[in-house]
Amino acid sequence: MPQHWTEQRRRLLVICPASIRKQWSLELQDKFNLFTGVFGASDEVLGTIESGVDFEKRILAIYQQCRTPGEIEAAFQQLRAELESSIKSRIDETRRILLEHFDEEVHARLRVQLDSAREQLDRFGKLFWALTKFILRNAASFDDQALHFDLHAAPCDGVRPGRYHLISKSQQNVSGEFLYRLSHPLGQHALSEGRSCPTPLAEVAFDITSHPTRLSVVEALKGNSGWLVLQRLVIESFDREEYLLFSALDDSARPVNQETCEKLFLCNGKASPLESQPQEIKDRLGKEAQRHVKATISRSLEMNNRFLQEERERLEKWAEDKVLAAEKELADTKAQIRALNRQARMSATTEEQHQL
Repeated sequence: MPQHWTEQRRRLLVICPASIRKQWSLELQDKFNLFTGVFGASDEVLGTIESGVDFEKRILAIYQQCRTPGEIEAAFQQLRAELESSIKSRIDETRRILLEHFDEEVHARLRVQLDSAREQLDRFGKLFWALTKFILRNAASFDDQALHFDLHAAPCDGVRPGRYHLISKSQQNVSGEFLYRLSHPLGQHALSEGRSCPTPLAEVAFDITSHPTRLSVVEALKGNSGWLVLQRLVIESFDREEYLLFSALDDSARPVNQETCEKLFLCNGKASPLESQPQEIKDRLGKEAQRHVKATISRSLEMNNRFLQEERERLEKWAEDKVLAAEKELADTKAQIRALNRQARMSATTEEQHQL
């Protein structure tokens, strides 16, 4: 082989693949980053790639066999396509394991991205959507996957029938009056109606089997029953604070905590009228509710007191800064007066002293 061809090929292998390999590695790294924090899943993927594709040998083969930049790029593209297939299969497998074996709270912490737009809603969005479905159940038809609903009849002023799309952070939103959000007149109507809905004594049978993810604390209550009351507490302090406080007792008269009650109401349920409630249970729930209210007020007062202390410290530091600034300005003024007096005493004429 001629020497100049050997040198040319060496330059080709050293220079050309480097930029292609760097770009390809960066794109592949983005896919590996999908596994960050998912219990070592990235190590499993890398192990699969190493054993199944024989990564190093494939790179070496590209260096040895390719002659032109076009061939090198094509080889790297083919290798990337094969690795993407392996990565995608691991993504699907990891996602399946998460959905089957981990609690809903773990999903939120790991930021699991699901394909369904319904699952991309945050907790507040899910509650807002569920409330809207209940309030407008007789006036609209809903599509839970696309997150839009067709309003057939206007339930309040300033609202027109049509297709409304729930506002989203992850996809393109429609513009105008058919973008459904909390501040929309229809959203305000749903909130107002939800707050004023009658809540008579009723029996609710919760269905935890149809919930898309696990709720461990709720599953622990499976097959049990009990009594529950929900109250709305409003505290007027520095800001208006509103709380929804659950107080609950199971069949053994043991209290059920706030978090468990909140997650219980994430499940579907069927309500039926209930005529009466035992007086003993009513008294126990009343005492539990009062205890919950007092504890919430105490926490609010503690937070407000801490806020007041922080603001007082900020005010004192501001006042101290003002005093220091005034003292510095006064000292500078005195120094300037002394300097002018010295110049005046040294002046040769009365006119110069007058000007100073």
